[in-house]
Amino acid sequence: MVSMRGQSVLILGAAAALIIAVFAVINVDGVEVNYIFGTAEWPLILVILGSVLMGAVITGSLGIIKVYRLQQEIKRLTQGKSEDKEKPSSLAEDEGSDEDDTTDSRPSK
Repeated sequence: MVSMRGQSVLILGAAAALIIAVFAVINVDGVEVNYIFGTAEWPLILVILGSVLMGAVITGSLGIIKVYRLQQEIKRLTQGKSEDKEKPSSLAEDEGSDEDDTTDSRPSK
């Protein structure tokens, strides 16, 4: 079952694809594309669709990288949380008792 948000994204994506396709079909004239090593004549429809495809690949790649980093952060935080639960309560009490110690352990000058 697809959620409402998923349906909205799907509908917006389909609308964007339709607009891009119509725009590309209207612009079928040939254009000169300048490369570093030369020039070539390409139909404008291929230049538009190629640009959209490259933009989608770059955006998708950056999204995948961000999701991966967030998953690693979640994993690191949940591991730290589970380590805190495994710490015995006697150790936690010992850590708090250092406040009562009035001796100075720093070396004198």
